[in-house]
Amino acid sequence: MTPVFRAARIGRVLLRYRLDDLLDDTPAERWLRLMRPFVPGASREIAAQPRGVRLRLALQDLGPIFVKFGQILSTRRDLVPPDVAEELTHLQDRVAPFDGQTAREIVVQTLGRPIDVAFASFDTTPLASASIAQVHAATLPPVGDAPPREVVVKVLRPDIEKQIGADVSLLKSIAALVDRTHPSADKIRPREIVAEIENTLAAELDLQREAANASVLRRNWLDSNDLYVPEPIWSHTAERALTMERVRGIPSDDIAALDAAGIDRKALAAKGVRVFYTQVFRDNFFHADAHAGNIWVDPERKVDPRFIALDFGIMGQLSTEDQYYLAENFMAIFNKDYRRIAELHVQAGWMPSHIRIDELEAAARAVCEPYFTRPLSEISLAEVLLKLFRTAQRYELTLQPQLILLQKTLLNIEGVGRQLDPNIDIWAVAKPVLERILVDRYSPQQLFEEFRKRLPEMVTRAPEMPRLLHSWLTQQVEGSHALNMRSPDIRELNATIRRAQRRVISAILGIGLLIVAAVLYGLEAGGPQVFGLPAAVWIAGLGGVWALLAAWPRRK
Repeated sequence: MTPVFRAARIGRVLLRYRLDDLLDDTPAERWLRLMRPFVPGASREIAAQPRGVRLRLALQDLGPIFVKFGQILSTRRDLVPPDVAEELTHLQDRVAPFDGQTAREIVVQTLGRPIDVAFASFDTTPLASASIAQVHAATLPPVGDAPPREVVVKVLRPDIEKQIGADVSLLKSIAALVDRTHPSADKIRPREIVAEIENTLAAELDLQREAANASVLRRNWLDSNDLYVPEPIWSHTAERALTMERVRGIPSDDIAALDAAGIDRKALAAKGVRVFYTQVFRDNFFHADAHAGNIWVDPERKVDPRFIALDFGIMGQLSTEDQYYLAENFMAIFNKDYRRIAELHVQAGWMPSHIRIDELEAAARAVCEPYFTRPLSEISLAEVLLKLFRTAQRYELTLQPQLILLQKTLLNIEGVGRQLDPNIDIWAVAKPVLERILVDRYSPQQLFEEFRKRLPEMVTRAPEMPRLLHSWLTQQVEGSHALNMRSPDIRELNATIRRAQRRVISAILGIGLLIVAAVLYGLEAGGPQVFGLPAAVWIAGLGGVWALLAAWPRRK
């Protein structure tokens, strides 16, 4: 499906579920109003549904990327109306399932052996169904006198790769349009953001990679009282089927069930915050899809509760530099050190060096200071951080695509934590964890350990140094030293010329396609009809509009 037709389909879905009423007084709402005559009206049953139900059904209809977006919204009850958030929780593990017999066939094809050989039993009725895969209960053949081991088998949806490919193509087209027309495109970096989303989804489509993620996370938290990670069964795992130890727990957002089980929710909420910051800053390997459907609670541990992690398709890692600057930013926010926040943004390369530190410091103070008049339990660290980034964009902040997963996960964790304990003081819980990790990470012992790891590399390269130094000195004496100059102005001039050439070509192509569309319409071209017009007219007309938009100069 081409991006143009995919965009048209999104508009039709929004109208079918009458979601245009959620977009009042926006450009999107005006475009949808123009499309309304060409879209069949919603059925009375759909139109009568509450807005949360209509939004959930539309997201399911649109596919995995949109379901993921809904999952994030479902944990942010402080940002989304309660009725909408409650309905979006059904996206977490109750997406419409596909046929269980089809799942059996995928498992047989993936593992390369009959289902009766691989498993003692396989239930074709799914336990849960999500946007990319669904889960089936099974048992492994018994070993010796031991009883059959209970496992779950995660199976990718059929043709999911094609559907995600269509969504990613649409996002790439939108990113290209934003890159050409948005005045701050070089700071937003839309193409890199889409590339990051594409890489994340590609990782989710490889279940063998997910099993490896689970194995690493399990090793990091083995014998922990805070987090349990089920064991992957490697003998029954491949790219499209993943087998893991079966665990039982209570979803972390099922407050009634947690209370009935006698779980200490306050202790659990604090543990969730500590586990997240430990994963990010101690292990540099964090669960980046931590909504309530993927985070359960062990019902057997009441006083000292423990989380159970599920679904390891999206895991996050940061560079050493990003880890350091993020940790320092958090600590500066905790300590109300606005000057330090400004300096860190420049030192990290997130903002250009010509920005005045005192102006950026004043902007950071304007964002953060109002929050400190509230009780700490009412302050959202994620909200402060996001507003800080948004304000810094006025000062040429360069959006960091590698931090998208961390920002998303921080929103999820705070949402889950406040559901468990609405009065949790996230700052008070997170600060000592960060302080301890920073002390350990940058202690003399740790620095010595890092030096010891790199010593063999330094020793290996040391013999080359005299030869390199002699070569450099010889070039200086003979006057043969080459100086490579790279001028940003020259590069920008070349880029401007290339953009101008592309705009001219796009404009000629766009006008030509519009003329073709007009001619085809006048000749009453035959073929399949779309919204009452020949498909050829739509293709030529929309192609012409698209080319003219590509030719439109970027605003400065």
